Amino acid sequence: MNFRSTGHRDEPEINLIPFIDILLVVLIFLVLTTTYSKFTELQVNLPTADAEAPKQNPKEIVVAVGADGRYAVNRTVLEGTSVELIASALQASVQDGQDTVVVISADAAAAHQAVINVMDAARRAGLVQITFATQQSGKAAPARKR
Repeated sequence: MNFRSTGHRDEPEINLIPFIDILLVVLIFLVLTTTYSKFTELQVNLPTADAEAPKQNPKEIVVAVGADGRYAVNRTVLEGTSVELIASALQASVQDGQDTVVVISADAAAAHQAVINVMDAARRAGLVQITFATQQSGKAAPARKR
């Protein structure tokens, strides 16, 4: 028996809440599983900086790292590349160990491991103040007119 009136029919209803829940779960899945390849395609050319050069510190040791992996401590080229050799050269260069700053002047094409070796050697020599030397990028320097 049908007690409803025959002139009025109920429209079918689509419930959107489960559909939105499923789309949200799929969106979260896609965000978590997506890899961002743009970070692997970056061309990095270091080091340049626009900061002002600090005043010279009389108690500093300059360690140069070449692109080929060779080291020089205070303009004395080292014959090897071991961390122990660098640490002993740093220890020999220390005059008054408290405020000595190690300035790492690494070539832009130097291996990252070569810079880490200098940092490890400085730690072994008891030198904890380390800074990096950079060159001006040219943007900060005003152009000269002739």
